[in-house]
Amino acid sequence: MSTSNNRDLEKVSAESSEEPLPVESDSNDSKASSKTDDNDKYGTTQRGLKSRHIQLIALGGCIGTGLFVGTGATLSTTGPAPLFMSFVVISGVVWVVMQTLGEMSAYIPTAGSSVPLYVKRYVEPSLAFAAGWNYWYAYAMLVASEVSASAVIIDYWSNPVPVAVWLTLVLGTIVMLNIFVVSWYGESEFWFASIKIIGILGLIVLGIVLFFGGGPNHDRLGFRYWQKPGAFIPFAAPGNTGKFLAFWTALVKSGFAFILSPELIVLAAGETEAPRRNIPKAAKRFVYRLMVFYIVGTLVISVIVASDDDLLLQGVSSGEDNAGASPFVIGIKRAGIRALDHIINAVILTSAWSAGNSFMFAGSRSLYSLALNGQAPKIFRTCNKHGVPYYCVAVTSLLACLVYLSVSGGSANVFQWFVNLTTISGYIAWIILLIAYVRFRRALEYNGLLHQRPHKSPGQPYVTYFALGFLIVLTLTNGFQVFFPGKFTVSSFLAAYITLPIVIALYLGHKIWFRTPLSFRVHKIDVYTGKDEADRLEELDVPPVPKNVMQKIWFWIA
Repeated sequence: MSTSNNRDLEKVSAESSEEPLPVESDSNDSKASSKTDDNDKYGTTQRGLKSRHIQLIALGGCIGTGLFVGTGATLSTTGPAPLFMSFVVISGVVWVVMQTLGEMSAYIPTAGSSVPLYVKRYVEPSLAFAAGWNYWYAYAMLVASEVSASAVIIDYWSNPVPVAVWLTLVLGTIVMLNIFVVSWYGESEFWFASIKIIGILGLIVLGIVLFFGGGPNHDRLGFRYWQKPGAFIPFAAPGNTGKFLAFWTALVKSGFAFILSPELIVLAAGETEAPRRNIPKAAKRFVYRLMVFYIVGTLVISVIVASDDDLLLQGVSSGEDNAGASPFVIGIKRAGIRALDHIINAVILTSAWSAGNSFMFAGSRSLYSLALNGQAPKIFRTCNKHGVPYYCVAVTSLLACLVYLSVSGGSANVFQWFVNLTTISGYIAWIILLIAYVRFRRALEYNGLLHQRPHKSPGQPYVTYFALGFLIVLTLTNGFQVFFPGKFTVSSFLAAYITLPIVIALYLGHKIWFRTPLSFRVHKIDVYTGKDEADRLEELDVPPVPKNVMQKIWFWIA
């Protein structure tokens, strides 16, 4: 190990004598001294997230309203077949995103880890600047969307309490869990995610029971709703063209259920114990989350709810009672199971709360990473004695206060605005991420380090090329519906595309001002800084050894 490291250091030293690496403009001693001074002044984040925290965050941290509530609008617009197929396709793309993130974050899991940090290191600073602010904005909007959806879910009970009260309660709790100690966030997410996982597994079992007629009314559902009203609802055109457009519409809408959830693992990398062991484990298990929770979950929805059910989310516009309820809740109510719909609605409420909690953590850490990179004011580097960047939490919370538009605009309508805004931001973020991975992999190949990746995902780099091309097409066609006759509205067009010119403006503005290169040459990409520290942490890590069967099961889970 030491001989290999010495050869690596000699190689990077030889290269730096010819042309300095982009992140190594100063000497190591002065850089270390400056870093120590900054850490003393501003503080740093701490590794307060345990293995069980990171595993449960990976499995259930962002399972929220995209699956439990957003699927209702997609089902009623396109039908069950496009909904199911779109989740299968997007799951494949998200799996690729997760594996690329797992490789990069496990290789060098430093404090302030984030996708923009990798973009700056492996591509160039201007693209990292645009990506960083896009991430922060998207996460803040996702907090707002989950809090807004909480009001939609609470409205199922037709309570007399004003919407603003519920918004304040949910958002206030999220802020409290994020602003004090990182372990509070980790512990709350551990239990929130546990509830979600148990809840959705229970819903899947219930769906199987109802499929075979095991409900109170003994009505065997089977794939009845795929036959009547039908598997497809043609969109904007008749015949097969309309069916394809319905599938593409579902594909665009379904992205919200997955948007930016894989990045939680990266943002937690710098605050995770034994990152070289826990991050690859979380990345490998991500496929189970996709298969069980998303793919099987949407199949259950298509079995228990008809696409023309008047209680689906789109019924809000026509004034239907309880129209804001989840399709899971509607299916249970239609099956005649008393009280269970209220229990599941409560579980879904905690899911929205939990997802908002995760996105608040991600948003604050994205802003913190920007500050570490010198792309946001230094004040956002400030951490309290528990290692929490509280200014970042505060500013992210302020932007999330846009959720109070729900008071005048209607919770369901505002929820759909946030869905559209964050989906396009997420697609752009993933495109930039995959570009960074391609450069990362090429740099490792050039330096002969490809075999030293702690996490190696199958099918690379070909699956990344496919996912990159697919996401570019999906981003450009994100708002294709508005271009059909009679469908265009200014608000729909802006929601579908406004993020694209903003990101381009941030990128070009930074590039013109700082005159950065189009991209770093492969031989100048730094794949060494921070590697020695990560290697030492890996050598010091002692994996827990199970003493019995129960511990063996628990260690596999967490």
